Amino acid sequence: MIDSPARYQEPDTIRRLLTTASTVAIVGLSANVLRPSNFVGFYLQRHGYRVVPVNPREKEILGEVSYPSLSAIPFPVDIVDVFRAPDAVPGIAHEAVEIGAGALWLQFGVINPEGAVIAEAGGLDVVMDRCMKVEHARFLGRMHWLGFNTGRVTARRQSAV
Repeated sequence: MIDSPARYQEPDTIRRLLTTASTVAIVGLSANVLRPSNFVGFYLQRHGYRVVPVNPREKEILGEVSYPSLSAIPFPVDIVDVFRAPDAVPGIAHEAVEIGAGALWLQFGVINPEGAVIAEAGGLDVVMDRCMKVEHARFLGRMHWLGFNTGRVTARRQSAV
């Protein structure tokens, strides 16, 4: 029997990945600013990660060269973050193993136990059915509206001076 997605949501693994990774390849990153993948990529860039778009339909996204596949990326990748349909995950997992990525991260709703098994067998950490932006904000203290750090935690409005 294949494990449930909850097995791939370990807080210690998530925290370790978020604090040690520097390069994140986002498979399915959209150039459309209204798409969740674009917002996540933008957020990750703003928080110091190198975001590498993987989208064969685009030349550039978020100011970075867009690659047609993971194997076309000419440098190491720490995390492969997936914004694709679940049935695409096994192929992406094989490719992530081939390039020597450190982890396979499957976004909300991207649930594919077969892909997780492939990645784990290849030595990758796996996170499934979790948003990298939300988890970053949750574990690193930056959970607030639009992902911007106000530096202040309060429910009170400031009075006009």
